[in-house]
Amino acid sequence: MFIDTHCHLSKEDYEDIDKIIEDNRDHYIDKIIISGCTRDTIVESLELAKKYDEVYVTIGYHPSEVLTTTDDDLKLLKKQLKSDKVVGVGEIGLDYHYGKEDIEQQKELFRKQLEIADELSLPVVIHSRDATFDTINILKEFPNLKGDIHCFSGSIETARIYVSMGYKLGIGGVVTFRNSTLPKVVQEIGLNNIIIETDSPYLAPEPFRGKQNSSKYLPLVADKIADLYDMPIEEVAERLKNNTYELFDLR
Repeated sequence: MFIDTHCHLSKEDYEDIDKIIEDNRDHYIDKIIISGCTRDTIVESLELAKKYDEVYVTIGYHPSEVLTTTDDDLKLLKKQLKSDKVVGVGEIGLDYHYGKEDIEQQKELFRKQLEIADELSLPVVIHSRDATFDTINILKEFPNLKGDIHCFSGSIETARIYVSMGYKLGIGGVVTFRNSTLPKVVQEIGLNNIIIETDSPYLAPEPFRGKQNSSKYLPLVADKIADLYDMPIEEVAERLKNNTYELFDLR
């Protein structure tokens, strides 16, 4: 019934991945899309996609990897993106939260990966933290791309800009947090413009906030969205699934 459009599934975080997959099935998680965004997790994610039918992947270098990502890594990435069950490039983007010392390198890496996505006609999964202005302006350089603004938590004005550019907003556990402004954005922006995610093992929804997240908690996000739209959960699940299939080729 549900598709987790963005999660991280690694032996570094989970002792028993077989158990995680089994738990997902028990909680009506139909498919998950793992984000591999370092050299090691890219390889690990591709292997998991081979092992489990319901696992798909997006791969690309996170901005935190900017100082160690080489041109050879990007050449290999281009080949890896042609692997079976790869459905997008990401998560890629900009992150100025810890400072702007590497800002130009981040922009360069971001553009290079957007160019690859454009060439391969793949959707992108965008990470943007304290970098909204630059993220939007760089994405405008690639008008043919579509994608997902991962873990969106910005303003309604920012949401409208992304939607006008053809992007969907990835909504996760933050929408369930007390005092979060995200519910108002979700209500205003319209159900057709969102997809849901967990970003596990991070950002677990209430009542598990602060604990290790898992795709099995995705129904809690969907329940909150159903409440916001005053719609049956079954209808919301179907609409969200259709939004996801519109963006990603989950063949």
